[in-house]
Amino acid sequence: MEILKHAHSGWAYIVVLVLGIATVNSLIGFFTKKEFGNRDFSLALGGLIVTHIQLLIGLVLYFTSSWFNAWSGGMKEVMGNPDARLMLVEHPLTMIIAITLLTIGYSKHKKKIISHGKFKMLAIFYSLTFILVLSRIPWSQWF
Repeated sequence: MEILKHAHSGWAYIVVLVLGIATVNSLIGFFTKKEFGNRDFSLALGGLIVTHIQLLIGLVLYFTSSWFNAWSGGMKEVMGNPDARLMLVEHPLTMIIAITLLTIGYSKHKKKIISHGKFKMLAIFYSLTFILVLSRIPWSQWF
């Protein structure tokens, strides 16, 4: 159990770094109207891969953590406890929404033919994802 918690926390640093780089790269590409190349594709794919790995680790951790036992008290108990609400509702739900947006953006960018359109899709969806991820990281437990 502890190893999963450490893996999820450690991998989160990689997610923030890679997703941040991919997001900044897509914004630069969009605003400078540069040509979409292999490096840009690799950065976008890297952001997608690391976040999906994090999702898988997080889902296993969610259902095996001691926090999950708080559900036995019902929704009222979970929602009444700010820490339990963050760990059992806000964090997982926001991250699932963020990764869904990321996946949609990645899929949409592949259908675009023109570089500007590719960067536009990545810039929009990766930026939204990055903001959502940063908003729901349990910072107090991270440092």
